[in-house]
Amino acid sequence: MTWAWMNSSQHRETAEGDGWLARVPPSQAALVLGAGLYGTQPTPMLARRLDIAADLYRSGKVRALLLSGDNSREEYDEPTAMRDYLRGKGVPDTVMVLDYAGFDTWDSCVRARKVFGARQVTVVTQEFHLPRAVTLCRTAGLETFGVGDDSVRRWAVTTYYLATRELFATAKAFADAMVLNSDPIFPGPREVSLTEILDQPGAPGA
Repeated sequence: MTWAWMNSSQHRETAEGDGWLARVPPSQAALVLGAGLYGTQPTPMLARRLDIAADLYRSGKVRALLLSGDNSREEYDEPTAMRDYLRGKGVPDTVMVLDYAGFDTWDSCVRARKVFGARQVTVVTQEFHLPRAVTLCRTAGLETFGVGDDSVRRWAVTTYYLATRELFATAKAFADAMVLNSDPIFPGPREVSLTEILDQPGAPGA
């Protein structure tokens, strides 16, 4: 936990109150990490992540949204549900890229760089998960800032439970990133969809 907190301490912001958007530096893309579905709909925590990502896009802080989640079985498709939710918020399909093999945070970070060619991201998650997410993305070679939802304000019991799990998840993350240098479960092939969006002139955040 110390490793994650120290490595991310200057690179994260909570999406609460007035002025938080102004404190977020611009970057190429928002990397939105999956957080589960109820049927085909995002869970409340995932919906909140997507709302934050939409705010980042509309404010010109990011030029694209990389939606990274689990589609390891046919009936469970986080990235498509994330895209459909954002469509309903008015975010155009032309700025959204889907990563169907973001099976955990480390995989999402590594694939953002190695598969999708990102160099600079704003990772979006809940505040309790933010130190690990930012640190893993930075360890994977991405210039990373993180924005987190202060979920304890809305879902205190669930947040405390998941925050406790972070102790074990961060231990695994340290092993993956610093000891084993693990490859993603599905490492490729290379995708050009994100770089094509970023190469377009006049996009928000350009």
